[in-house]
Amino acid sequence: MSLPASASAARGPVDERVMIPLALLALYVIWGSTYLGIRYALESYPPFLLAGVRFLGAGVLLYGFLRMRGLAAPTARQWRNAAFTGVLLLGFGNGLVCFAEQRVSSGIAAVAVASMPLFAALFAGMYGQWSTRRETVGLLIGFAGVVVLNLGAGLSGSRIGALALITAAMCWAFGSAWSRRQDMPAGPMNTAAQMLCASVALLGVGYAGGEHLPDHPTVRATAAVAYLALFGSIVAFSAYLYVLKHARPAVATSYAYVNPPVAVLFGVLFAGEHVGPFDLAGMAVILLGVGVITLARQKRSA
Repeated sequence: MSLPASASAARGPVDERVMIPLALLALYVIWGSTYLGIRYALESYPPFLLAGVRFLGAGVLLYGFLRMRGLAAPTARQWRNAAFTGVLLLGFGNGLVCFAEQRVSSGIAAVAVASMPLFAALFAGMYGQWSTRRETVGLLIGFAGVVVLNLGAGLSGSRIGALALITAAMCWAFGSAWSRRQDMPAGPMNTAAQMLCASVALLGVGYAGGEHLPDHPTVRATAAVAYLALFGSIVAFSAYLYVLKHARPAVATSYAYVNPPVAVLFGVLFAGEHVGPFDLAGMAVILLGVGVITLARQKRSA
């Protein structure tokens, strides 16, 4: 028996009022913890093969499950779009974070990636959504925070690590902006397709760069890879794509300024990491800039 039109219309917003907060909670906590998970996994696994194995395992499991449930495979055009987006978001976005965490702490990596919404605001202008005056102020504040962050010991000791993290944030921002206007696979199939495509690119880069899978990885490192694949990839990335589709971009990217404090807290509590005054100041200024942009966008939407 079909629902009346009014009931069907009412059910959608109710579902979103429940699902969007749950998806955001998953993004805030799980992705905040993945920076520490990457650090543990790097004890045995090289960076690009680590990311490739993570997304290959998660992609195969999710794609196989969805096909068994009867979901249609992506079209050729959707595979192409998923490949481009997946390489940007997961290949560059995550692969470069794994690369950088060989040189910087997990908390500092999360703080640097918090600059992502700043680049997202810039890329939005490519599609005619130019920044307002208040958003421009937020951009300037945020980029000042990136400069301050680079003065701290966390990034100043590794320029290549800093460059990798900023590039990762830029690629993630552009991929997110680009994908919103493309024909992408539906629902969780989008997650599976992007992970499969990104895994091929990451494994290729890893083996081409001379990386090899460890013969005797530690239990903690392997458990971290499993956690990253199941929770960091399938659960959290699916939540991100859901929020990206059903909420405003400012809401979808809000995880970027919640993850750093979470990641720093995990790093200090469980890995004995230390955060210096410039690192804390840079994080505070970046988050202030992102907050100004978010409030400006909410006001403009209203």
